[in-house]
Amino acid sequence: MSARATVPTEPPAYNFSAITDQLFIAVRPRSRHVEAMRGLGVSLVLCTLWFAPTSDLTRPPFESVRVPMIDFPLFPIPLWMFRRGVAAALPVLDAGGRVLVYCRGGRHRSVALTCCILIAQGMSADEAMDLVKTKRPVADPHAWYIEARIRAFERDWHGRHGDELRRNTAG
Repeated sequence: MSARATVPTEPPAYNFSAITDQLFIAVRPRSRHVEAMRGLGVSLVLCTLWFAPTSDLTRPPFESVRVPMIDFPLFPIPLWMFRRGVAAALPVLDAGGRVLVYCRGGRHRSVALTCCILIAQGMSADEAMDLVKTKRPVADPHAWYIEARIRAFERDWHGRHGDELRRNTAG
């Protein structure tokens, strides 16, 4: 019988990706990840899961907003959910704050909402999906049912804000 040496291991690092200097996508954070999130300077956490975030994320310096979504092709994510997440994120980003969007695996729901935030900031759906995929290779914005909702949000956003966007780009 041989004795195996046990080497203490540290818990894995928090799985997040910086999409821009202010916007991050991540997997579901646990209490042990809160310090890493503080280190990122995150002030707003957008939770796309049905269950509440760890209580550590509901206390300062964090503001936590739940935008519960179902990640299943037969249940399209409602556009009002994207609008709710975007409405929470834009003022924080405009003020120079940082936003972290998470879901279970950091592949679909958080990716879709992040793309919608980028669209609301002026990117096209294609630019947003390409940026997210480049910055977070595990992201899958081109899953047919996710891409369809991102494109639907883009149409909806431009339909609601078209005059405002044209005024801003006209100078």
